[in-house]
Amino acid sequence: MLKTNDYKFWFVTGSQFLYGPEQLQHVEDDARDIVEKLNNSGKLPYPIEFKLVATTADNITKFMKDANYDDSVAGVITWMHTFSPAKNWIRGTELLQKPLLHLATQYLDHIPYDTIDFDYMNLNQSAHGDREYAFINARLRLHNKIIFGHWADEGIQKQISKWMDTAVAYNESYKIKVVTFADKMRNVAVTDGDKIEAQIQLGWTVDYWGVGDLVEYVNAVDETKIDKLYAELQNKYNFISGDNSPEKFEHNVKYQIREYLAIKKFMDEKGYSAFTTNFEDLVGLEQLPGLAVQMLMAEGYGFAGEGDWKTAALDRLLKILSHNEATAFMEDYTLDFRSGHQAILGSHMLEVDPTIASDKPRVEVHPLDIGGKDDPARLVFTGRSGDAVDVTLADFGDEFKLISYDVTGNKPEKETPHLPVAKQLWTPKVGLKNGAEAWLTAGGGHHTVLTFAVDSEQLTDLSRMFDLTYINIK
Repeated sequence: MLKTNDYKFWFVTGSQFLYGPEQLQHVEDDARDIVEKLNNSGKLPYPIEFKLVATTADNITKFMKDANYDDSVAGVITWMHTFSPAKNWIRGTELLQKPLLHLATQYLDHIPYDTIDFDYMNLNQSAHGDREYAFINARLRLHNKIIFGHWADEGIQKQISKWMDTAVAYNESYKIKVVTFADKMRNVAVTDGDKIEAQIQLGWTVDYWGVGDLVEYVNAVDETKIDKLYAELQNKYNFISGDNSPEKFEHNVKYQIREYLAIKKFMDEKGYSAFTTNFEDLVGLEQLPGLAVQMLMAEGYGFAGEGDWKTAALDRLLKILSHNEATAFMEDYTLDFRSGHQAILGSHMLEVDPTIASDKPRVEVHPLDIGGKDDPARLVFTGRSGDAVDVTLADFGDEFKLISYDVTGNKPEKETPHLPVAKQLWTPKVGLKNGAEAWLTAGGGHHTVLTFAVDSEQLTDLSRMFDLTYINIK
């Protein structure tokens, strides 16, 4: 599986010199205790590192600069233990280029009525220190996250965890490189877009390579590697030869393995983590990649069909955010309008991501009435049930729009013996009619990423980090 960097988050506590050295040491001890207990909770995907109690504009500015230039730091968490004059934070915060979480909390989860005195009041001023600090962030028009609540609560820790994953995805977005084998499908509008603006705003690099460049890799694959992987897949999946002769079935499956090994080597050598194919340009290939694509998506590579580089990059981005759990390139295919059954059936010609499978996938070989090539092998399986989000990225020329709605995922009601592809059913939580009308009005495309592991709160945070217009249909 594709790996991301080992990230950490820096923790800084706000205060001021007026409290004196003894009190500031007490502030630091509390902050270190919170960080230690958060790290030991087992709830966070990345470690937190306590850095300092910030008391001056100079040490705040230096801290923010250091965070910017340390590639292992994915974001900054701030806590105002006491009252920290917000003017001290202006310059440093303006310079910060990493995601910022304002954790509005306090050390104790209660008011110690029996012992509370002025010393306690002076040292536990989060209730108004947070408001002073939040004001300056709002005044600076920041896109920072605010989480309010006691740091030891499981719900708060879950929010911190989700924000951490989102911050890492934001950082990793600037490393996403998409290779488009051939250009996009001809005459299609929604898959087009401004690659330069995508690199400026989202960090995505999108490069065209001819199919012939890939064919060289395909033809150079070692036969022994193909045979070895073929045997491994027989243990991992159910092989169903169907109406094919044993020789044809084996050849066609092995050709997909050949394509998988070639595409993977091409991308790994050149630093790509997402890719597209196009059935209108397959010169030199025996089959449109199907099983090959599904195997790569299962390992965390982003993908979209028909040259749709925006969705391929979005797929990779959300795979990073979700740790590659139940996140898949998808396409709206056909509809069920019947009362009580209203749903969208999602699929694609071949390339449905097995991370959403609810059963053991089957390797099958069938004709594909498009592309004019040999019958491709593919994984056939049933999608899953549960809460999910369906999301797309649209380019409107003057801006990118991220569009999504929450959906209920369901398994198809029946088998489809004449449609041998993987399938997923879902229904917008606002209803099929309301959801579809809002999606169409917003200009959402037919290529999406369907994820059971990312929620709309994370998409909101991600959009704010990128300064993206976000349309959350609800």
